[in-house]
Amino acid sequence: MEELELIVASVKQEMDAAIKHLDHAFQKIRAGRASTSMVQDVMVEYYGSMTPINQVANVSVPDAMTISIQPWDRSAIGPIEKAIINSNLGFAPSNNGDVIILNVPPLTEERRRELAKQAKAETEQTKVVIRNARQEGNKELKRLEGIAEDLIKGVEKDIQELTDAYVKKTDDHLKIKEAEILKV
Repeated sequence: MEELELIVASVKQEMDAAIKHLDHAFQKIRAGRASTSMVQDVMVEYYGSMTPINQVANVSVPDAMTISIQPWDRSAIGPIEKAIINSNLGFAPSNNGDVIILNVPPLTEERRRELAKQAKAETEQTKVVIRNARQEGNKELKRLEGIAEDLIKGVEKDIQELTDAYVKKTDDHLKIKEAEILKV
């Protein structure tokens, strides 16, 4: 009995991780407003090692369309600019010697549709991960021996209900993100 609960718990844990990953992916998809999360994954070559941008500079959002990056070490301005350009975020950094400014351009209708497609693709990948978690859980159930078939069928039903709930959750997340992206 305890083994069955462990299998269900591990399936639920994998599905929770998939939803967290989806949320993180959605944070990177901008919806017209500047956000520090847009550059959080940019890695800067700083003294020979790759370092996250927030560990070499103060990243802030002074207004809805601007990201300000103030390096703690002035010599890091060049590598930070290079990292931003190489990250393919679509920003053209400008600096005044002390601060790097990223102007976030307003989204065009075409770009909004592209971002909505990107969000939909992330959602589909998350659904695949959720279904794989279900499949792994069911395989684990089949490997168990000495447990009544009706118990196993009941747990398979529970896992399917979990799967359905998490797929619905991803669809709900997508609806919210699409509304946010397409809102002018």
